[in-house]
Amino acid sequence: KKKARESCSLPESSWEERLANAVTPLWRLPYQEQLQVKYESQRKILQTLASRLEELGIDAQKPGGLCCPLQPVVPSPIINGYRNKSTFSVNRGPDGNPKTVGLYVGTGRERNIVCVKANHVENIPSKHKQVAQCYQEFICRSPLDSCILFHEGGHWRELVVRTTSCGHTMAIITFHPQELGQEALAAQKALLKEFFTCGPGAVCALTSLYFQESTMTRCSHEQSPYQLLHGAPHIFEKLLGLKFRISPDAFFQVNTAGAEVLYQAVGELCQATGDTVLLDICCGTGTIGLSLAHRVSKVIGVEVVEKAIEDAEWNAAFNGISNCEFHTGKAEAVLPQLLASWEDARPLVAVVNPSRAGLHYRVVRAIRNCRSIRRLLYISCKPEGEAMRNFLELCCPPDPRKKLAGEPFAPMLAIPFDMFPHTVHCELVLLFTR
Repeated sequence: KKKARESCSLPESSWEERLANAVTPLWRLPYQEQLQVKYESQRKILQTLASRLEELGIDAQKPGGLCCPLQPVVPSPIINGYRNKSTFSVNRGPDGNPKTVGLYVGTGRERNIVCVKANHVENIPSKHKQVAQCYQEFICRSPLDSCILFHEGGHWRELVVRTTSCGHTMAIITFHPQELGQEALAAQKALLKEFFTCGPGAVCALTSLYFQESTMTRCSHEQSPYQLLHGAPHIFEKLLGLKFRISPDAFFQVNTAGAEVLYQAVGELCQATGDTVLLDICCGTGTIGLSLAHRVSKVIGVEVVEKAIEDAEWNAAFNGISNCEFHTGKAEAVLPQLLASWEDARPLVAVVNPSRAGLHYRVVRAIRNCRSIRRLLYISCKPEGEAMRNFLELCCPPDPRKKLAGEPFAPMLAIPFDMFPHTVHCELVLLFTR
């Protein structure tokens, strides 16, 4: 652990410093001070929740004006280079090069975006930086332009790099086809493969090289398939003694070592017994449910990304776990059907780990109206955002107009986990019971 930042001698107001300040705003602080900053921000969130609950007529004020006790921030086992996934953009750099591969300083709204190489950013591992540098070298050699604005043409777009502790590296390159025909596209894919297998990019030793033709900002595999140009279709990660298969677009916690600490704590907070059924909502590749499967009688996972569910089912089979079932689809479509006819007498514990958009109202309603769910763990990377709406929906009095018939939950304990050192973010686990 670094006790000071003296070693980081970035030039004042340099582009490198501006990028470090934008992406990792706490990079100058000793790590213990970073944890204290995060603790204070989480404390304010719990104070806000307490105030909002008071407005609903719920007496939620605890010592310090919080809605429930707040434990200290659990530190990350790894502080630098912890990210297992990085997304690099392609745009104009400080020197005007329109084929710069890096991260953004500035915003589209202000029209002052500059793409700066991320070689000095502390949370990105060296392997990701190496792949980004090689991709920049490749597109600088290419006669095709980078695609900065879709309507202005150009082709080369962002790069996603995923790595694992098993030594695997996956690169996913996004390409705007514009008016190119299949023959021209095939030629570009062949050049890309050659560069990363026989050319200068071979130094990256990629496990998987994917290519996606995309005419939108973001495309799912269903909208535009990930095309495997080289290597294995999946990379593999080990977590809590289990082996997990990861597809190009599958969700996996960005800090693997931190995820192990988080999932162990979730297991303890579930207070699961041998007859407990664990409902894993937004389960991704099944990491939470599978890591807790040995503690419970059954795991039911729900996830919208089809490829992630394929991974989850493979992961269960490979690890010899037979008490899990996984459902593909939007949680708001799957869960109400699943819980409406729930008559299982076994205790039901829910773990939800949604994206920043939070849970759909129909998901919250299904949870509220299922009497068997007495304990709920909500894992949020942005509790001050849409998750706050979910917290209020879980805790508000029954409301026939909103079809909220079940008794409300109450927040009992909050534990922040520092999954993102050097940034202002952390993962908050809120325990609700009723």
